[in-house]
Order: sequence, then C-alpha cells, then structure tokens
Amino acid sequence: MLPEISPATADALRTALDRAGYRTDGVRALLGRDAHAALTRGEPEPAFRATADGGALGVLVRMLLLGAVEPDAAVTAALAPLTPVDAAAAGLLRRANDGWAAALDLRPHGADSGDDEGDGEWWVLSDLDARRQERDHVTGVGGASLTLASATPRTPVGTVLDLGTGCGVQALHASRHARAVTATDVALRALAMARATFALNDLDVELLDGPWLAPVAGRRFDLIVSNPPFVPGPARVDYVYRDSGQAGDDALAALVRALPEHLEPGGVAQLLGSWLHVRGEDWPDRVRSWLPEGVDAWIVQRETTDPALHVGTWQRDAGLDLHSAEARAQAGAWLDWLAAQKVEAVGFGFLTLRRIDGASTTGTPTVVVEDLPDDLTDPLGPEVAGWLDRVDWLQAHATDDALLDARLRLTDGVLLERYATAGDEGWSEAGAAVARAEGPRWRHEVDEPAAALLAGCRGALPLRELVELLAFAHDRPVDALVGAALPAVREMVRHGLLVPVP
Repeated sequence: MLPEISPATADALRTALDRAGYRTDGVRALLGRDAHAALTRGEPEPAFRATADGGALGVLVRMLLLGAVEPDAAVTAALAPLTPVDAAAAGLLRRANDGWAAALDLRPHGADSGDDEGDGEWWVLSDLDARRQERDHVTGVGGASLTLASATPRTPVGTVLDLGTGCGVQALHASRHARAVTATDVALRALAMARATFALNDLDVELLDGPWLAPVAGRRFDLIVSNPPFVPGPARVDYVYRDSGQAGDDALAALVRALPEHLEPGGVAQLLGSWLHVRGEDWPDRVRSWLPEGVDAWIVQRETTDPALHVGTWQRDAGLDLHSAEARAQAGAWLDWLAAQKVEAVGFGFLTLRRIDGASTTGTPTVVVEDLPDDLTDPLGPEVAGWLDRVDWLQAHATDDALLDARLRLTDGVLLERYATAGDEGWSEAGAAVARAEGPRWRHEVDEPAAALLAGCRGALPLRELVELLAFAHDRPVDALVGAALPAVREMVRHGLLVPVP
C-alpha cells in the first residue's frame, strides 16, 4: 500500500505530533543521553524503559521508532484528533491484534547546519527496515542523506532540483533557502513517500516522475542536489535506491556530463558518488575525464574500500544474511565482475560542479580532484561555499601582480607544526607544516621563509611588501622568492589557510 495523506489528515497528524512533542529535541529529552545512544547502536531496551512513563510521546516513540504494538486506547489518545483508523487508511498504521503498529517509519528530523538560514525541523516518512529487501524499498534519513545534506552549500537561491529524491530529505533541506523546489524520482513508491512527507510538513514541492534528468528536459536550476544510485557493480537493479542498471560508474559519469546543461550560469550541483580505481589508470584522471567544458569542479574523495569490503558493505546495507546461499552467489558474481574489470578499489566522495559559461565567474575553469586529508567531522557545506568564493577570488587575481597587490590574512586556528627525527645525537629538525584545525584538515609543508611569510600575513601589508621584506631578511632575490611563494600561496588560499582581506 502506498501512503496517501490528505490535507485534513496531514493537519490532524501535525497537531498530534506537535502536541506530544514528537520532535528531535523532545525525543532526545525523553530518552536521555544513554538510552538515545543505545538506540543509535541498535539496542532498544533502554529506550523502552525510558519511555515507560512518557505519556503520549512515549506511545509514539514506542510505536513509530521502536516497532512496538500499542493499545488502541493509548494510540487513539496520542494521535487525536487523527483517529487510528484514518491513520491506517492513509497507510501510516496497521492493525495488530487489539492494538496498532507502524506501517511506515515516521520520525522527526532536524537540521543544524550552522549557516545563516537557521535550523530546520521536519517529519520524514520512509519504509520500515522489515521491508529492506524489497526492490523498491524507500530508505529514510540514513548516513548518505545526512552526508549530502551537510555537504550542500546553503546560499539562498531561486530554484533547486532534488534529483532522485527518495523520501524527500534533500528537498526538505532545500526548502529553507530556495524560492521553489522540484523533486524527481523513477520509483512510484518513492514519489508517494516524498509526497506524503511534503504534505505532512506543509511544503509545496513540485514532484515529477521519470528517470534521471528526463522529467526536467529543457529546464535549468540554480542548485541541483543528488544522492543518485551510485553503487558500482554489474549492470543490474537489485534495489532501486542504490543500483543504476548501468555497469560500474557509467551512470555517474553520464550524469556528471549532462548536469551542467540543467544549471543556470553560476549554478551549482552537489552530488555524492562512487568511482572505480582501475589497475593501470589514475583515478583522478578517470573522474576528471567525465567533466564537460565550462565548469568549475571540486571532486573530493572521502574514502576508499577494497572490492570485498565494498560488496560486503552493500550486502549488509540490504539486510542480507551474508552466509546464505543467495548472498554468497550474489557476492561471487559481484566480485567476479570487479575482478574482470581490473578494479582494485572503490572510491566514495563529493562532487561539486559549477557552470561558469555566461556567469560572472567566467574565466579558465578550475578543476581540482583530491583526497580529504582526514576524517571529516565538520559539515562540508560551508567549506564548499567558501571554496567556490575562493576560486572566484583566485580567478580575479590570476596574474602575479594582482596576487602580489592583495592583502591576505592567516585563517584563525591555523597551526604551525614542527617535527624532528631521532638520531645518535638526539632530535634533529626534519621539517615543518601548516595545517587547519577546523573543517578539512588541509596541511602544507613549509620551509622557514614560507613560515615567516605566513606569520606576516595579518592583512596589514600587501603580499608584495611582505615578500620584499622576507627577501631582504633571508638575503634571497625577490624574483626567486616570488616564483617559489606564489604557487604555494594560491594553494593555501584555495584550501582556506589564507583568506583575502577586502
């Protein structure tokens, strides 16, 4: 049964959920830190205990989050003015003996991006885990959804396209900073789930049915976000949410090539994706070859997995018993395919594209493909927005004279690290590096003149004067120091270690 929530049902359900406090903060407060942490680990018993005297909120948490069957009288009181019968007719509940159980996953979801748009709070509908092995299973707010949401810049825009919306998570986030949001999907069940989610949150989102970019042929957007089916493997579709039906990373390559035509000049696309590391090929060159002309691109590899871990991870994600004959046969065919394609590893990360032709950012495209230096703990969205701004600034200061005339400041929190090696006579200095302490931990090796130059970058003097002073202090020719320093300065601006001063 597909969910179908009428405006009256949505209004009544919102009233009940709000009255009970079924929000992210309300659920956390009811569970407490320890029970909430246990539930996150998949240990429900502490949560059951914490909700025992939780009133209407306790009933909703046990029924909607913990999968319990709750008595008719308790559910009727908790959902009023919506009756359980009407909730069941909308596809939200099901009869279970003398009580009611959830037919769908309905949970609160909050956004705390730290940007100027403020926080967001919604309810999200998706399939229960019991349905995970169904081909058209609709996933909820999982790790990939949260990763993409945190990596998307939240600059106010006119139009947003959520390509492959699933249950609608990215569209919810986009509603905070866009005038109009369009969402597409190829799966009818996903579209029904997203429609119900938008109705429950009283949001006006245009929903379109169809594969990839076909539903928006001829249209352009200021921002496109997508968590597409990106799991590389044989050309098949076991699960619509993850399998493209095309072999390997062909689907992602085709999407990257096609996306800029659907961006307004200056428009940005933010994607998650996976790419193959093929024996004898350089993976950055492989991904770079997908890019059409006229785009800035920042492609950041977050992690890599070997073929066995890749296959096992996605089989576990589908809820398969890895020891079953079916799972072993699937794994064997998958691994055989990867081996035949000479795949040594699978990369996963972020792709940021910006259409520059006809925009104010016109110039030589900037294309950077790199690895994240460490585990990412801070949201990447503000970093993406900053990267695009810094690329614009570097393009405007592309000549050496323009850069030398600029005033730069060392970013707050940048650290100078010195390291040494042990020998027969004790420790000997081996080098130094500067590194960011917040956001991506970009790190650059520096020599003593470079360290001194960075220390002088306080925004008071143009870079030209700092270099001249440094050349005099170290008795080095100015031209030689300029030639050595400017490429490193550009890299440090791009990585946010140095920021321009107006």
